Amino acid sequence: MEPLIFKIRLLILAWVHFRSRSGPISLVKHFSNKDIKKATDGFRRIVYNSSKRVAYRAKFQNGHAAIVKEVRDFEYQDDTAFYREVQLLGRLHHRHIAAVNGFSCGPKRFLVFENMEKGSLKEHLSDPLMTPLNWRIRLQIAVGIAAALEYLHFFCDPPMYHVSVSSSTIMLDENFTAKLCDVSLLCSVENNNPLPKSKCSKECRDEICKHTIFQLGLLILELVTGQSSEEGGVDLVQWVQDSRFRRRSIHQMIDPDLGDSYDFKELKGLLAVAKMCVQSIHKPTIKTPQILWYLQKKLGRTQVVC
Repeated sequence: MEPLIFKIRLLILAWVHFRSRSGPISLVKHFSNKDIKKATDGFRRIVYNSSKRVAYRAKFQNGHAAIVKEVRDFEYQDDTAFYREVQLLGRLHHRHIAAVNGFSCGPKRFLVFENMEKGSLKEHLSDPLMTPLNWRIRLQIAVGIAAALEYLHFFCDPPMYHVSVSSSTIMLDENFTAKLCDVSLLCSVENNNPLPKSKCSKECRDEICKHTIFQLGLLILELVTGQSSEEGGVDLVQWVQDSRFRRRSIHQMIDPDLGDSYDFKELKGLLAVAKMCVQSIHKPTIKTPQILWYLQKKLGRTQVVC
């Protein structure tokens, strides 16, 4: 019965998203590197930084606030590939994906995203000075990011994107709505021009999908435990794989900031989905629509606003 329901869900979602999946390119403004440097206070207003990516808070002369991400994937490629990427990213329209409003070329390349007033998810989970996220917001983040991944994998044209899912690359707006801020075309790193799904090998796409779902599992574990998963989450993965989700075991792992303010049935359901995600590395048949469906089923949600 469940496979039939899943197939019906895919057909309905495909119909709903048909008109919007090839949406118009949003107005994307060009900025000079000088503009970016000034708006980020000399690249000192860092939101997150790693070996692969860095993002900054920016405030431009007209008072416009934004998040600026340095793009390193195109470091050795010509401007044509980067412009093509900007055009395609400008067509993404989803509640849980940060909108691209601008870009910059020069010695460095940048993407300018809509402003995220509440900062990164990582800040809220790790900074003791930040207000802790309540259980309801954490559930909404898990479901919202899963919905964004489903949209990227199944309802975009081209339909296959590379996504980095972590607490550092998920930003929160003023209403604590989670938004992915690290999205690019799957094949853009390997070729001079971004290529549609049909040009990428099926093996490559399957590996990327499995890795993305695994990252989603790590994110869910971080939402539950408050522990960082960005070093691979080995301890968290081992725990969820071995766990039988008994109350005592879960209580020892749950984020102390939550206290007792959570629904135990929902918590067990969320952990069951996290376990499925981290095990997906060995089960290539699991896809993002299935993960979203299971999340909604386990948490008693039949709708996600997209």
